[in-house]
Amino acid sequence: MYKTYIKRGCDIIASFLLLIIFLPLCFVVAIAIKLDSKGPVFADVPERVGQDGKTFKMYKFRSMIQNAHLLLRTDKRFKQLYEEYKKGSYKLRNDPRITKVGKFIRKHSLDEIPQFLNVLMGEMSIVGPRAYYPDELENQQKEHPRTKEFVQAALSVKPGITGLWQVSGRSEVNFDKRIAIDAKYAYDVSLVQDLFIIIKTPIIMVTGRGAI
Repeated sequence: MYKTYIKRGCDIIASFLLLIIFLPLCFVVAIAIKLDSKGPVFADVPERVGQDGKTFKMYKFRSMIQNAHLLLRTDKRFKQLYEEYKKGSYKLRNDPRITKVGKFIRKHSLDEIPQFLNVLMGEMSIVGPRAYYPDELENQQKEHPRTKEFVQAALSVKPGITGLWQVSGRSEVNFDKRIAIDAKYAYDVSLVQDLFIIIKTPIIMVTGRGAI
């Protein structure tokens, strides 16, 4: 009952209210982004993989230079950086593409606020597994073939703005451990677990622990 109906109802109500609450902060972040660097307010990122493998456009505030994701994959200047990106479980500890404002909003997860729009549209949930990039899932499963079962489990539910892995180490956790945590969440979706994650999330946001 909770997983099928109650969770979706809570997502709609909570995301609507939080969008209203965060609206003034969103204006401040948007202005800071425009003053700090050229480019749009929202990030131009590849689609993510959602529930049942369906792809969707995730809304995020731009924290990097314009066309950062495309440049990483196609610009020869970033060839070595892209190799480091793949070896580091699709995370970079020192990413030169991140702007000054971007560094701050990423540390405190402010770039994630627009994802409440994805929740309202039914593409995401407030709590759930990480929304992975298609090439990330493909390449990481080749690197970690034993994770395929975990990937299937993680994709059986909607990805979340926050989740069990985010409050368990965030970017400090590599893919094989991260997808195992996501799978564990998917196997045991419950109101108690979601409340635990929601309560712990603000602490992670304020401290910026594990953020890259």
